Amino acid sequence: MYKVFVNQKEIILTSTAPKGNGVKVLPLTSTPFKKILRIVRTTRIKRLYLVHENPKKLLSGFKKKLPVTIAAGGVVQHENGKLLFIYRKKRWDLPKGKVDKGESLQDAAKREVKEETGVKKIKVGKLAGITYHIFKRNNRYQLKESHWFFMKSSYKGTLVPEVKEDITKASWKNKDKTAKAIEKTYPNIAYLFDKSKLMEVLFGKE
Repeated sequence: MYKVFVNQKEIILTSTAPKGNGVKVLPLTSTPFKKILRIVRTTRIKRLYLVHENPKKLLSGFKKKLPVTIAAGGVVQHENGKLLFIYRKKRWDLPKGKVDKGESLQDAAKREVKEETGVKKIKVGKLAGITYHIFKRNNRYQLKESHWFFMKSSYKGTLVPEVKEDITKASWKNKDKTAKAIEKTYPNIAYLFDKSKLMEVLFGKE
């Protein structure tokens, strides 16, 4: 099962769709993207289920419907335990950006963190998770596939938000402030925290 976010709504790619009133289910392969988008944008449903009997073909089948942009970013934790956030378009977010041609996912994630926040002394760890959301650029819808990596940093310098990317703040947040930031973040970031149990992984159990 995969979740693809369209603003506050979800497209669920699944091989076992739920049944019941108010549930919208369509076949993944034969449903054109224009119809998918129209239903998501013009109806009150919060989730649209696209079904394919083969779980291995869910993501590849959806990717055939629109251009895909690969991005990479960081779940950056300071040696003092605090987590790195950026503030963009009135929401808290994690630093990320498009992967350049010939660039590895890890190198792209590290570069984007540096560019968007000014943080240095970064050590890239394992993959924290992958998120998917649909965005519009140059009047064309695209699927963004974001690869998130755990990172550690001992950087003690000043944070410098990348203003040209509409980032107005960059800050380190403790556990309590991280929880509050998640309440004012994008759905795909909230999903990353939930699915990968990041609060527990980063700050430990209660």
